[in-house]
Amino acid sequence: MARIFISGSSTGLGMMAGRLLAEERHQVVLHARNAGRAEDARREVPKAEAVVIGDLATIEGARDVAGQVNCLGTFDAVIHNAAVGYQESHRKTADGLPHVFAVNTLAPYILTALIARPKRLVYMTSGMHRGAEAHLDDLLWEKRSWRGSQAYAESKLHDAMLAFAMARLWHIPSNAVDPGWVATRMGGAGAPDDLEQGYRTQAWLAVSDEPAALVSGKYFHHKQPRDPNRQALDEGLQDRLLAACTRISGVDLPG
Repeated sequence: MARIFISGSSTGLGMMAGRLLAEERHQVVLHARNAGRAEDARREVPKAEAVVIGDLATIEGARDVAGQVNCLGTFDAVIHNAAVGYQESHRKTADGLPHVFAVNTLAPYILTALIARPKRLVYMTSGMHRGAEAHLDDLLWEKRSWRGSQAYAESKLHDAMLAFAMARLWHIPSNAVDPGWVATRMGGAGAPDDLEQGYRTQAWLAVSDEPAALVSGKYFHHKQPRDPNRQALDEGLQDRLLAACTRISGVDLPG
């Protein structure tokens, strides 16, 4: 039996993965943005051990969520699932950061840095990351005209970079998952991909002892390894992203 924390798990793929893992008798801690969503999570996953509450859109909020998770003890796996979608307008958080960057890129970095090191890490990305550029010289969209779909794709490239960087630096299974375009609130009712495979892959990577799930630094789609954007594999770019996230958040990455 494993213990897993899943960010952004009051709805969608995170909730579905949490419910699957809890039904398999793993200990699952969910995360919701506010008290109302926490109640939704408890109702949908009644076997969950706990639900932590906090808004990952702010640096302080992400810090607080990490603190709540650490108060619950150590975890075998952390699934970084929380994200906002590709139709976001150019709105800024209380920290003055683009909302997409804050939730999709900076929050998983902060949670990675501050939650006690688990045995496995899983980062949710998107097939859209393949057509993106990292744009580490303009992470905060200060030099470019805003394009929501591009900002989302970049943030998902950053998530893949985080996954591969942690595989290299921490020497634990750390992988990126593309769930496909599936029918969630973010994906829309007409999304064509297999919803079940979308959430089963992250759960499988978090707990399975199959050799195929114990690899590290890989990009998966429906339990199959795929080739990621080449920039995601560039160690120099990975290090630059980590340094930028450290500078912006004020949170150092252990190790």
